[in-house]
Amino acid sequence: MLSKAAGRRRRLFRAPWMHVVLALVVVALVQGLFVKVYQVPSGSMEQTLNVGDRILVNRTAYASAGPVRGDVVVFGKPVSWGPAPERGSVRTALGWIGEVTSIGPGNTEYLVKRIIGLPGDTVACCGIGGQLQVNGAVVAESYIYQDVPFRSGSVDCSTAVKSQRCFNPIRLGEDQYLVMGDHRSNSGDSVAACRGAAAAADCVKTVQRADITGRVEWLVFPVDKWGGIK
Repeated sequence: MLSKAAGRRRRLFRAPWMHVVLALVVVALVQGLFVKVYQVPSGSMEQTLNVGDRILVNRTAYASAGPVRGDVVVFGKPVSWGPAPERGSVRTALGWIGEVTSIGPGNTEYLVKRIIGLPGDTVACCGIGGQLQVNGAVVAESYIYQDVPFRSGSVDCSTAVKSQRCFNPIRLGEDQYLVMGDHRSNSGDSVAACRGAAAAADCVKTVQRADITGRVEWLVFPVDKWGGIK
């Protein structure tokens, strides 16, 4: 025969509202520790990812090894990248709940880009054919969409009219990752302020390992595009 305390516990765990609470706890733990779904905020990764796409991010991808070139990652926007959007008190409060529980929107602004340069790399553009170079080697980038115009001999890195695709060699320091969008002509990325002849010496904006939430593994919505990310 059940004691009164045991009976109360059984009724408690059978209550529908308790099932909802337990489900939310499980979702929060999964999203906070393992995988989380994010919404693509801009067109900087077209056509790989489009505005509004839902992507599944693996938060444990770099638990035993660091990011590698070519990975598409989600990261918290560093302060050096610009001010955070202004939000009202109610939205900020809801965002605080989202930060704590990993359910719903948070106050951190997240971006998605592709890793091009790793700590110690030298990244530059462009080679003779207008290709990006990492450590002096041309990078094959089949994913690029609508790159900045570059025409050898008329609009390149040595002509009077310099291509905006060009930027001087950037040497990455310890714990610095250089990220770029696949939609090169519409991406506020690490080298956006470095393009062209008038770029400042400190133009590059990098990402640190601590900023990176995880690797984008899967496109989950819209369903007709469902599949892995390369």
